[in-house]
Amino acid sequence: MAKRFALIGLSLALALNATAQTSLSGQSTVNTVTTAVPFLRISPDARSGAMGDVGLAITPDANAQYWNVSKIPFAQKKYGISTTYTPWLKDIVPDIFLAYISGYAKFGEKTPQAISFGFRYFSLGEINYTNISAEPIGTGKPNEFAFDLGYSRQLSPYLSTGLSFRYIHSAIASGLATGTAGIDYKPGNAFGADLGLYYTKTKDLDDFRSTNFSFGAVISNVGSKIAYSSTRRDFIPINLGIGAAYTYKMDEYNKITAALDLNKLMVPTPQDTSTTPGVKKYTIPEKTVVSGMFGSFGDAPGGFGEELKEWQISAGLEYWYQNQFAVRAGYFYENKDKGDRKYFTCGLGVRYNVFNLNFAYLVPSGSGINRNPLSNTFRFSLMFEFDDLKKKEGETTTP
Repeated sequence: MAKRFALIGLSLALALNATAQTSLSGQSTVNTVTTAVPFLRISPDARSGAMGDVGLAITPDANAQYWNVSKIPFAQKKYGISTTYTPWLKDIVPDIFLAYISGYAKFGEKTPQAISFGFRYFSLGEINYTNISAEPIGTGKPNEFAFDLGYSRQLSPYLSTGLSFRYIHSAIASGLATGTAGIDYKPGNAFGADLGLYYTKTKDLDDFRSTNFSFGAVISNVGSKIAYSSTRRDFIPINLGIGAAYTYKMDEYNKITAALDLNKLMVPTPQDTSTTPGVKKYTIPEKTVVSGMFGSFGDAPGGFGEELKEWQISAGLEYWYQNQFAVRAGYFYENKDKGDRKYFTCGLGVRYNVFNLNFAYLVPSGSGINRNPLSNTFRFSLMFEFDDLKKKEGETTTP
């Protein structure tokens, strides 16, 4: 049964005609914006995952490569590396997961700069393919991955920018013979880039108290379309993200951060192509990458009101005690007509010397097809951040 569920998801991803139909019976119209390789928008960071998936403007660490590469020059340490394991559909399919590793190295005394990398691997487990008559037609282990390289630098004491380049490979039909159902399946390949901006400024109130305001903006996954056959090319999840964070350090032991992120896919909204009265049939229009990006802010069939529905909202809180123990909580909201993902998150963090360990838990929400794939799932990230690659003789390290 689990394999059949995975196969259903794979079949949807491979559909050559992405359409949706909704009755006009006075109810709201569901018109979800979709793209290929959606794993690129799965948060691979347990810290942000515990804060409702905010990450554009919170303090930088080794996972900034995913959220906003321009934050890295403001990282407190010169080097950092992080790895995260995320089970996917754990309650239904045991062998689907997302693995992530990222890291950075800072250099430059007068003008702090950094190089960074990231690697995401999404395994869809083992799938037994069947045709419409339930006859076996092959077995495979579909998978997708993306590799990033980034560069960032400070422009002033408060402002920085960064750029990442990305290679994407998606073999979601692995093991399925070419020509099955008359379609020439093949792995998809694409290239993308992220461009980010980060502003941060701290104001000291006295010897122990201070405030910090940070702002981040990123356009991510700007690049080529991806194709799984010779008949169709699909958009990758080009996204605009805007975020802000405010930190209040109450004394030498306690500080709290509140953060808010807004995200919108910069891809075409499906358009109504139905010829049947009383029924809407939505089809993704054929557009170039550039026209799809710029047109995404005004192409919703329902006008400005529907455009507003396409923005996703993430809100999170983080409390630190002595910079060693953290408690986190957050909420993610997506309009019911644009995917209907709504969930609470929580988590913990522990920091000691160069070692950081973060946990995230997504509170179970929804049911059936509306159930979040990460419901009742623990994510964890292991991170190391340090200033020296080699420890000097006789030197001791303190928190």
